[in-house]
Amino acid sequence: MSLPPDTRPTGTTPAGATPTGTTPAGTTPADTGVIHDIGYRGYQGPRLGRAYATRSLFTQSLRAAYGLGRSGKSKVLPMLVLGAVTVPAAIMVALAITTKQDTLPVEYTGYLSALGLVIWIFLAAQTPVLLSRDLRHHTVPLYFSRPITRADYVRAKSAAMFCAQLLLMTAPLVVLYVGALLGGMDFGDNTEHFLQGLFAAVLYALVPTSIALVIAASTPRRGFGVAAIMGYLAVSATVAAVSVGMTRGTDSADAAQWTALISPDSLVESLVNELFDLGTGLDRRHAPGGLGLMVFALVAVAMVAGSHRLLLRRYKTI
Repeated sequence: MSLPPDTRPTGTTPAGATPTGTTPAGTTPADTGVIHDIGYRGYQGPRLGRAYATRSLFTQSLRAAYGLGRSGKSKVLPMLVLGAVTVPAAIMVALAITTKQDTLPVEYTGYLSALGLVIWIFLAAQTPVLLSRDLRHHTVPLYFSRPITRADYVRAKSAAMFCAQLLLMTAPLVVLYVGALLGGMDFGDNTEHFLQGLFAAVLYALVPTSIALVIAASTPRRGFGVAAIMGYLAVSATVAAVSVGMTRGTDSADAAQWTALISPDSLVESLVNELFDLGTGLDRRHAPGGLGLMVFALVAVAMVAGSHRLLLRRYKTI
């Protein structure tokens, strides 16, 4: 059976339908876009730029070196090391004042050289905190997605670790100096030796730290970085010390002093002793003569400059 033909007049439409090309009231065609106002506003504040980002990275890294802003256990080692370098200085000052001595029982620079092992522990443990963690968690590219450059990153991290080390080395010197003045000891003599100690502290914070930064940046594993830094500092210093000790009192004693060039700490100690004519005894570390002083100074500069270039090259590949 066939259906009856549609008898509606031309141009009419069934009830509920819409003519072709038209839409019901309150609707829009499917191919028409709609802009919704969700209240978004563009940033209208100041653009702080690279310098601010670099300073922020420096500040954050310096705080991280002492565990500030991190968990409680991250603060344990830095604070123990800080106490280990300052408490003996306070005890020495107290004994000197109690026994009414005219001078401190230790030279300012000699006290720094005696802190070798403690300083190595801090340097080996905290340098990977600044570099290896970023490599392990793949956060380094995130820094470079901002205005900060690779050179800015290297400068900020290097400066932070240098300042952390310098603070650690300067704290006991201040304790010794202030204690000596409070004890009525000679102002001029203590000020002179305190300034020599500050110069030595800058070198101790600069030369070994530059080497440690290169080692820490070479591996994303913090444990490997700690072991490598501690191993290098300990082994190189031991070799230099054994070489000097074996030739003590012989004609080759001065020749053995050149072995200090392989150890950043021994290099700094020898350079400072020769420059200020410090230290006594057969075990005195020193750069051999005027030529040795010049060579030791050049090697120290080469260590720092070379380490910085290696760091820049390392982060160019990230």
